[in-house]
Formats: sequence, C-alpha cells, structure tokens
Amino acid sequence: MPIYHHLGNIPPKRHTVFRKANGELYYEQLFGTEGFSGMSSLLYHIHRPTMVKALGEVKNVAPEIAIDRNLKSYMFAGLKAKPADDFLESRIPVLVNNDCHIELAAPRRSMDAYFYKNADADEVIFVHKGSGVLQTMMGELPFAYGDYLVVPRGMIYRMQFEGEDNRLFIVQSFSPVYTPKRYRNYFGQLLEHSPFCERDIRRPQYMEPVDEKGAFTMKIRKQNCLHHYTYASHPFDVVGWDGYNYPYAFSIFDFEPITGRIHQPPPVHQTFEAHNFVICSFCPRLYDYHPEAIPAPYNHSNIDSDEVLYYVDGDFMSRNHVEKGFISLHPAGIPHGPHPGAAERSIGQKETEELAVMVDTFKPLMVTKQALELEEPGYWESWLEA
Repeated sequence: MPIYHHLGNIPPKRHTVFRKANGELYYEQLFGTEGFSGMSSLLYHIHRPTMVKALGEVKNVAPEIAIDRNLKSYMFAGLKAKPADDFLESRIPVLVNNDCHIELAAPRRSMDAYFYKNADADEVIFVHKGSGVLQTMMGELPFAYGDYLVVPRGMIYRMQFEGEDNRLFIVQSFSPVYTPKRYRNYFGQLLEHSPFCERDIRRPQYMEPVDEKGAFTMKIRKQNCLHHYTYASHPFDVVGWDGYNYPYAFSIFDFEPITGRIHQPPPVHQTFEAHNFVICSFCPRLYDYHPEAIPAPYNHSNIDSDEVLYYVDGDFMSRNHVEKGFISLHPAGIPHGPHPGAAERSIGQKETEELAVMVDTFKPLMVTKQALELEEPGYWESWLEA
C-alpha cells in the first residue's frame, strides 16, 4: 500500500551517520522489493541484522498435489481443517499454482518459540475467527474478526493470539500485493470512486525495540522449504524506520460496496491485485434497485480464470447449501451460476448480509491432497434440477 509512513527515531538524511547515546552506530537496512525499483523502507537496528549464529534443519513444505489438471467444480468444508498448536504446522495448502497458494490455518497457540519470515511471497491473512496482535520488526498490528493482514515478503513476524479458537484464510502471493490500479491516481492516492480510502488502512503501531543478544530461532520459507536459522540478536531491535514497504491491516467491514440498478459484475468487489490473480470482498449491501432486477448473479463462463470463494458469514443467496468456512472452486472453461431456485428467490429482495472473500486466478489451480480430505461430495452435480 503506497502510503509514506514512519515510526520511532530516524536520522534527518538517509545513509548518513546515526549514533546511539554511547556513540556507536545504529545499523541501517534497506527493506525493499523488485530490486531497487519497488516499494522500500529504511530500518535502523540496534544490532547488525546479519548475525547468523547457527543453521538448522531444512524441511520440505511443498504442497502435495492430488489433481494438477482440474475441470471439476468443488466445495470444501474449510472449518473441518484440523487445528494444530503451532502456527506453521496448522497451515494447510488447499489450491495452488505458480502465482499463489491458497491456504487454511487453525492455530491454537501464539508464536512464542520462534520468528517467521516468508522469503518467497507476500501473505494476505484473512482473520475468520480469533483476535490478537501481529508483531513485526516494523511494529505491531492488533487484529480481529474480518481483518486482512497484508504482510510483505521478507517481513519477520509473530502471530500472538488471544485465544485458542482461531481460523485463518491465507493467500501467499509470489508477486507483490497492491490495491487495484483503477482505484489510484497517478500519484498513488486512492480516488473518490474507490470502495475504501487511506483512512481505512491501519499501519503498524510503535513497538519498543528489544535490545537483546542470545540465540533467536527464525524459520524462513524459501522455494517450498522451511529453513531453520539461529540469529545472535533479537529481530525486533528496530529503533525507527520510514518508507512505503510495511505490513498493514484492512477490515473487510471498511469495504464500501459499489451497487447499481442491475447486477454488478465481480470486479466491483475487488480489494487487492497481484500478478495473475485478484482478491475481492463480498460484503453486506443493498441489492440492485431496478424494478425488474434479478439480484442473483447471472450464469457466467470462467473462460480465463478459476474462481475461488471463501464463505465467511451471512446469507449466500446464490447457493442452496453452503456453510461458514466453505470454499467453492469453479474452474476456468465451464459456466457456473446460481443454484436452481436461487435466481427466483432473489427477485424482490432488498439486501444481503453475505460476507465472503473471493480469489480469481488467471492460471489454473491445482488441488492438493489435503483439500480432497475436506471435499463435500456431489457439488459438481448440484445444479441438476430435481
């Protein structure tokens, strides 16, 4: 999210002397993307952020693919994913391609024993259940039900949960995650027709730097492997930073739906974009107000994209049987639309309370073995008339 932000203490000029009270230097770090041409921030550490003390195991965490060429519509019962104490062990890949991994997670415990860094992907973490604080090297972000947490690749973080009943819907993006271009002007400011604005973006809050040396475990994801590193200084020793590259939070409840006299297409719900996929938010809203409008979505052919919908809450008027946490997959190449009777039922309805997150990919998704364990059988034939 390209908004300039700064926290803590920083020198008046970048790449210049910045000393501690005892005369020693703080250690500057450029945290950037896309070489030196993407968004970046400058961080100032108490200790060198490069002090590797030990290298540990390298664990393969590549998704296990069950179906790599799919043309079948699926429904998965996401809340049947088994909880696990550990945050990383709880993460289950469901649908994947070379642009993104779509995952579920149900962690019961906070990350107290280690720090985590995804060196491959930005992460968009949607909070379906639970609350807590996302602690990062750039500050902390309180989170709750309905929040998107956008974590840039390379960000060192810990999830601190307030309870044990936590459910997360996670998208790993192997390209940077941005707000849609059509919402922004030449300077990057969100325009008047955007369904959200800069006031809705929650940026990190200041967190006291931790001046500690010792042995600090960091798990780093790179090329589908989890590398175990031990660093000699605490990762959260940043006294100040400024720039454009940092984690932020955005609540789905701050998305202002765009409505019209007749049914609006899915792009009006778009919230984020990345290379070859988008993320959309379906929120409570007034229905179409043409006197003859059919609020239910029309049948449409996904010729160019796979459509994934994660059902969060409320009424899902286009489906006859769907529960919280269900995930539908409608693959590119075949038409899909409302279930029998749904279009008829929608006529005359004035509003919907549905809440859902959609991921549309422009390259086919592969189905994992873990996803098949959550499959609701018979979904592909559920459009047959009785």
